[in-house]
Amino acid sequence: MFYIVLFLALLAIDQGTKLWAIERLMGQSPIHMIDNWLSFIYVENRGAAFGILQDKRTFFIFITVAVILFLTGYFIKTYNHHSFWSKVSFVLIITGALGNLIDRIRFGYVVDFIAVKFGGALNFPVFNVADMCVVIGASLLMIMLLVSKEFS
Repeated sequence: MFYIVLFLALLAIDQGTKLWAIERLMGQSPIHMIDNWLSFIYVENRGAAFGILQDKRTFFIFITVAVILFLTGYFIKTYNHHSFWSKVSFVLIITGALGNLIDRIRFGYVVDFIAVKFGGALNFPVFNVADMCVVIGASLLMIMLLVSKEFS
């Protein structure tokens, strides 16, 4: 039950923050926070990570649906064999993938709005909550693969 609640909560946060970005940031100047280190700016990402493969919407929808189905099936089939943190990592990846899939189907692009600058010079690509879920989930899963006997 915890994992379903986590999934639904993160999906709601992702979609809610994207709605906020559409309503408050679209067509507006960026909102700068924390000495220009963190900004909120509306961006329509029609590609994949870091904006690569622009305008390949059908391809991304197909791949994302396949990944979600595979990971969900694997998660359900092997549920009892995984640790708490492995389960959390799967939920994060699936939630993030679904959050961005919803945007691609609904709008034809992914809504990104979080901009971070490192040291004022290095700009990280604009991202969203779903992206954070995928990155944190994948990182956690990689750590589990490296340090845990669970996957051996």
